[in-house]
Amino acid sequence: MPHLLVSRRSALAGTAAWLAGTATAHGLTGPAFEASPWAGPVGAFSLVDISGKTWRPADIAGRAVMINFWASWCEPCRAEMPTLQQLADLYGPEKLLVLAVNFKEPAARALQFAKTTGVTLPVLLDLDGKAARQWGVKVFPTTLMIDSRGRPRQRVMGEVDWTSPAAEKLVAPLLKPV
Repeated sequence: MPHLLVSRRSALAGTAAWLAGTATAHGLTGPAFEASPWAGPVGAFSLVDISGKTWRPADIAGRAVMINFWASWCEPCRAEMPTLQQLADLYGPEKLLVLAVNFKEPAARALQFAKTTGVTLPVLLDLDGKAARQWGVKVFPTTLMIDSRGRPRQRVMGEVDWTSPAAEKLVAPLLKPV
């Protein structure tokens, strides 16, 4: 049994060392997320939110936007959602629009999650996963960042504390005046 413990500790230490060593080479910018340049495409979309409003590209034009893909079964998604809400509250939707796109869950489940967690962000429904496929989302959570000129900027994969200094460095370039 002690040998098994040592092996597990060695494996964990090895993984931590690998992550630390690749942080610069692969763009890891936090303990649980990876940020990388994103060139889009933003493309056309039409998603309905849990209140029945249909969102299209014209609804996000002229604002910095963060599009967060999540699911209620995804523990990292659930963990980051409160800080995503805090970020949205801090800036307000006219300066930074944060959209939470639920991946392939019934509207009732997404609505229940929003109600029980106090999420007031627009929660859009990607019922068939088409939007996630269109934007190349394969990891949850993933946040796509678009500046106020409508230019794709960053893809952030994994759980982020959106109130942290690392997150501030990701968000600040979106908010620069046009």
